[in-house]
Amino acid sequence: MKTSCCGDYDPNSLTVEEALHRIDQDLQPINGEEQLAIRTALGRVLAENVLSKINVPPHDNSAMDGYAVRGEDLPKEGSTTLTVIGTSLAGQPCTETIQTGQCARIFTGAVIPNGADTIIMQEHVERQDDVITIGVAHKTGDHVRLEGEDIAIGQIVLKVGKRLLPADIGLLASLGVPEVKVKRRLRVAFFSTGDELCAVGEILKPGQIYDSNRYALHGILTRLDVELIDMGVVRDTPEEVEEAFLSAAKCNDAIITSGGVSVGDADYVTDTLRRLGKVNFWKVAMKPGKPLTFGKIQNAVFFGLPGNPVSAMVTFYQFVQPALHRMMGQNKTTPTRFTVPCLSPLKKHPGRVEFQRGILETNEQGNLAVRSTGQQGSGILSSMSQANCFIILPRDCGFVTTGSEVLVEPFEGLI
Repeated sequence: MKTSCCGDYDPNSLTVEEALHRIDQDLQPINGEEQLAIRTALGRVLAENVLSKINVPPHDNSAMDGYAVRGEDLPKEGSTTLTVIGTSLAGQPCTETIQTGQCARIFTGAVIPNGADTIIMQEHVERQDDVITIGVAHKTGDHVRLEGEDIAIGQIVLKVGKRLLPADIGLLASLGVPEVKVKRRLRVAFFSTGDELCAVGEILKPGQIYDSNRYALHGILTRLDVELIDMGVVRDTPEEVEEAFLSAAKCNDAIITSGGVSVGDADYVTDTLRRLGKVNFWKVAMKPGKPLTFGKIQNAVFFGLPGNPVSAMVTFYQFVQPALHRMMGQNKTTPTRFTVPCLSPLKKHPGRVEFQRGILETNEQGNLAVRSTGQQGSGILSSMSQANCFIILPRDCGFVTTGSEVLVEPFEGLI
């Protein structure tokens, strides 16, 4: 990577790491729990540990189709014959006790008959009527799944703070758990600010643009499974911004705005927050998304996102989403990031961390590589639609040459 002499440094901006630390230090998980049937608990955060009341599997069972035998009957050399005295099916155990010289036909998942402790795969058996012949190379205990080897009675199977995924719902069902206690949904109010914003479906007037941020935020928050209140567009007057702040703070855990957080004459968000509550910070050394405001109004956490659509989405995913996860009571997770070769040159000046939009793909050699979506302006929302990852360029990094290793963060699992 080449370093440019033209910097992009602002001494009044927090680093990304400092901003994340301040947010984390200023947040607490919300109070409030509810009991839900597991079918309706997908995506919710556990409020207490789930302990198993049964062993899994509940009995010794076969991992293969074959024959259940006694380990002491296995031949040390040559071969031996055993008499088949019964059959064990899944859900229909064999009622016979296996004695010396005997065995039982068994199928995958079926209970191991009394007296048996080993399964011989059917491919390794010669059968003539009710007599089987087995050779050497078998060990006592082969292909037996022991009672409780997956989960034992009293074992914690899901811990508090776990966000429930489809596999977790299946696991709960396998344990016979009908309901779980989860954290209540987070209540989030959001709105856009700006006299230039026009509602979707209306005809644009000179100087107007459509309000894309509110629709993007609605989609993001819907996927986060929060209780959301869309407060629409708030005009750029101190009175309307103040009224919206106070209304949103009454009954919400978090307030998210887009626009009005820079230093323009009509940008009232940060000043209003300073008057009504507390500003923790309002500038981060990143691109896009430098004018990000974080603070509190009464008991509500406040995030003021930039107005440019890419900036709003980048700052949401990097700062707001992990903060909301923490407020939900979800366990902290580390973002999935790794380095890959870059297939295109990238423009950058030192001074700020950049979250450029990229397309992660498999190259001709079958290895992962990334290429830029093209122009990286903070108003080019199509770059977010085309991309499947962020290319994260460190603060001191300059122009990136083709073939350089870069850090990427896939959208899968993030968006």
